[in-house]
Amino acid sequence: MTDNYINVTFLNGSNEYIKDEYFEKVKFIMHVVTCIIICIGLPLTLMTIYALFSLVRKDHVAPIYVINLLISDLIQLCCMFIHETKKHETHAIVFYSYYCGLLTSVGFMVCVSLERYLVIAHPLWYRFKRTIKNSVVVSVVAWFIPPVFFLTVFRWFTFDVARSIFAIFLIIPFPLFIFFLVGTLRVLSASVSVPSEEKQRIVGILVLVLLIYTLLFVPIMILFLNGNRSDRTLTDLALMFAKLSPLADLILYVFYRKKSIGTLFTAVNCCRVANTDTNISTV
Repeated sequence: MTDNYINVTFLNGSNEYIKDEYFEKVKFIMHVVTCIIICIGLPLTLMTIYALFSLVRKDHVAPIYVINLLISDLIQLCCMFIHETKKHETHAIVFYSYYCGLLTSVGFMVCVSLERYLVIAHPLWYRFKRTIKNSVVVSVVAWFIPPVFFLTVFRWFTFDVARSIFAIFLIIPFPLFIFFLVGTLRVLSASVSVPSEEKQRIVGILVLVLLIYTLLFVPIMILFLNGNRSDRTLTDLALMFAKLSPLADLILYVFYRKKSIGTLFTAVNCCRVANTDTNISTV
């Protein structure tokens, strides 16, 4: 009887200790996973950026948005590296730089999806409007918005309000990704001249972007909208999913192979010209 009482008392009294020990293990696991992400992501991202610049030199086709997306991923990886090596000395600028890189990567994911949609749905308009100057302007805007957001919202509002605005900011791209995917599928289903390989490539890019956003960014949206961060397990999982986004973005390189964009333009434009000629002859 006494032994049982002592055991129960010991277990109840050690509740906080067990909880702290559990979170220490979780913290260690997150540290290990983050180090693995950095060790894999940093060299692969640098290699992929170099490979994309090589494609630019060879094919004169500039996947500007993908390159910028990978550069934003590189910023996130560098911030994670600084945070993991100097945890107790991490400055606020590292925190803001990481989330600026995160928001910037979201912006370029939207740009990649929009570009694929315009190539299929409005090929002639996109061919004439697609210039290096326009791409650079869009890229500058995508890089400019996150710092302005953090310098204004986090300074003018309380942290809880700023966190909710941040979550809303992350929600906006979600319906856009769905719209781009559905619109592209609708056009491709009616297209005959576009090769099946190109169809798979474009649909693959849009599906991949939507999957990345759904699996890796929706948890952090739920976390910020919830407002209750007492559930540390949910917080740790959401932040860890967001840290995986640089690795997931590397898969986009697979869909940017040699001659893909040029072949696609030729096929889609031939299809549109043929349809136009058919309509004129009918009239």
